[in-house]
Amino acid sequence: MKKVLYVILLVSIYSVGLGQSAKEFYNSGNQKLDKGQYKLAIKDYDDSIDLDNTFPNVFYNRAVAKNRLKDYKGAIDDYSKTIELDPQNVLAYNNRGLVKKTLKDYEGAIADYTKAIEINPAFAPAYFNRGNICVLKEEPENGCEDFRKALDLGQNKALEYVAKYCK
Repeated sequence: MKKVLYVILLVSIYSVGLGQSAKEFYNSGNQKLDKGQYKLAIKDYDDSIDLDNTFPNVFYNRAVAKNRLKDYKGAIDDYSKTIELDPQNVLAYNNRGLVKKTLKDYEGAIADYTKAIEINPAFAPAYFNRGNICVLKEEPENGCEDFRKALDLGQNKALEYVAKYCK
């Protein structure tokens, strides 16, 4: 009986990384994410979430890693969880919109960019990205107001779009 309990204890310790905390797994995942080791980063984020599933940045960074691996559904799920935990996270809305754009869910992307703008009206990338959806929908003139606003807010790449599509 003692032997069985000892083995269970060892397995338990090993399964949580020899006592690593959620923050340590998160930090390790960030290092791997920065190095482009996306699968290993996801493993660390999974371990972090197993220990503490209330930290929105873990879900956000795991979404980034999943997106880089083209796991778009997984990325959307993790951006959604980030938003659930941190409803004011402009980057999560914007990035979820980018993934939806990749999947050609243009209306979903527009909704996410619009929400990001509602939260932070000075967030230039959301205006630019929303305008870009109009280009993809072959309605570039409808994006001119967003391109101009993005440019006014310092999104310099919007200048090219204003010059090309806006009279």
